[in-house]
Amino acid sequence: MMATKLSQRIHDLPISAIRKLAPFADKAKKQGVKIYHLNIGQPDVKTPQVMIDSLKLWTQNPIAYAPSGGTQEYLQALETYYHDLGFLFVNTNNILATIAGSEGINMAMFAVCDPGDEIMVFEPFYSNYATSAHICGIKLIPIETSITSSFHLPDRQKIERAITTKTKAILYSNPCNPTGAVYTKDEIQLLIDIVKKHNLFLLSDEVYREYTFIDRPHVSILSYMREIPKQAVLIDSLSKRYSLCGARLGNLVTLNKEILAGALKFAISRLSAGLIDQHVGAQLVHVPKEYTKSMQREYRSRRDVMLEGLRSIKGVHVTKPEGAFYIIAELPVRDAQLFSVWLLESFRDTNETVMLAPGNGFYKDPAKGKRQVRIAYVLEESQLKRSIELLKKALHEYKNTE
Repeated sequence: MMATKLSQRIHDLPISAIRKLAPFADKAKKQGVKIYHLNIGQPDVKTPQVMIDSLKLWTQNPIAYAPSGGTQEYLQALETYYHDLGFLFVNTNNILATIAGSEGINMAMFAVCDPGDEIMVFEPFYSNYATSAHICGIKLIPIETSITSSFHLPDRQKIERAITTKTKAILYSNPCNPTGAVYTKDEIQLLIDIVKKHNLFLLSDEVYREYTFIDRPHVSILSYMREIPKQAVLIDSLSKRYSLCGARLGNLVTLNKEILAGALKFAISRLSAGLIDQHVGAQLVHVPKEYTKSMQREYRSRRDVMLEGLRSIKGVHVTKPEGAFYIIAELPVRDAQLFSVWLLESFRDTNETVMLAPGNGFYKDPAKGKRQVRIAYVLEESQLKRSIELLKKALHEYKNTE
């Protein structure tokens, strides 16, 4: 009897560039190999103690469903957070709780696009954008940026040439995952002007807002939201801001009531985000200001260690990241994905190796970014220095195998 066939779309679903090599890493770990994970943005900075303590003090029993749009406690805490940033117009009526930023991306895409519509992105882009678009039946239209310009936005003409009758939105991350670019006020104003002219939605992923290492301030879409109230959507998350990746806490902000209502339908279909998670997240109002400042200092220092280390390796080309905690490095290899697999399968130095995220997974066309990798500098400095040492030795050894 012929086996029942699975859907074509499940076969075609893109695999995250960040996790695609996990089977090779698992096999190496079973062999006792120590792996320095530079492939995934998992901070090792401690979660604020007040959030940990809130778990210890939990008493509600039974643990019930939360409201689909978010608990009042969590939404009120988010309102306070945005007010502290100076955005006093943001309130609990225009915030929707999401299961981390990932669900916010899905909700935004689902709300503004029909199957077959197009969303413009700047590549290299966060690889899960492609997964979300595929699930929603949306076509991503990539606008390539260059390592020679530190991955900042191209000129207006190049962006507008890509707009078609099916284009519905522009999606960008700022600070950018995976490049570390932090867009200037002029660049954000350019996007505002384009979406106003062409009547498009503008979706801003600002998960890494607190991770900026430049003198100029981060420019949020919130600064323009009242100028384009029907078109602007903010996607946000607590995952990186408070080292809460496992709590899966995020939110969406928009002044477009139709988008909010549509996103709430999406939220109702999955019943609710976690009640305990939102209680933990609501403690953000009690997190000392020094927590964020110390985190910024720590990751700026790690950025500098990684940048100096990579620049010391012959043939490696990098630009200085301005934010987030990622760096795109162009390696002196023909295929960075094959090299990344080789690191996990074959390279060992005192039974240690490093894990990278192949750069081609951050482009729509995998032929692009073939010599690039994304490196997350989320380990403490001593481990970053050891990782650089391993990478340097590996590249020297690998050149004799190509």
